[in-house]
Amino acid sequence: MRNTARWAATLALTATAVCGPLTGAALATPAAAPASLYAPSALVLTIGHGDSAATVTPQRAVTLSCAPTPSGTHPAAALACAELRAAGGLDALAPRDDVLCTKLYDPVVVTADGVWQGKRVSYERTFANQCVKDAYMSDVFAF
Repeated sequence: MRNTARWAATLALTATAVCGPLTGAALATPAAAPASLYAPSALVLTIGHGDSAATVTPQRAVTLSCAPTPSGTHPAAALACAELRAAGGLDALAPRDDVLCTKLYDPVVVTADGVWQGKRVSYERTFANQCVKDAYMSDVFAF
């Protein structure tokens, strides 16, 4: 029984002596390196029918991450990220000129919450109907 205890203690001390310096070096390396070369861009996008997000339960929701590569549950993540980058963010999206919509009032509310290029975003916009929403955001809220 004494031999087993001696071997266990020897093995534990040897492992600590050999692996101890390696764990310290491994822990110090990530702190010295930058966390990422890209500013984070990750959003949760929702769509619902109604006048405001406060009174509407979202009917659909997806995630969209644009850095370092487009990903998430958005069906066209690459196109949505490209559209957001080209516009400079959600607030800068402009309507397309080639779309004509009726004046039917059937409000659609969209929201985006998360981070865009390292800055916190909380976006909400209500459109008169689905056609008007699609004219503004052809890829971002197309899900």
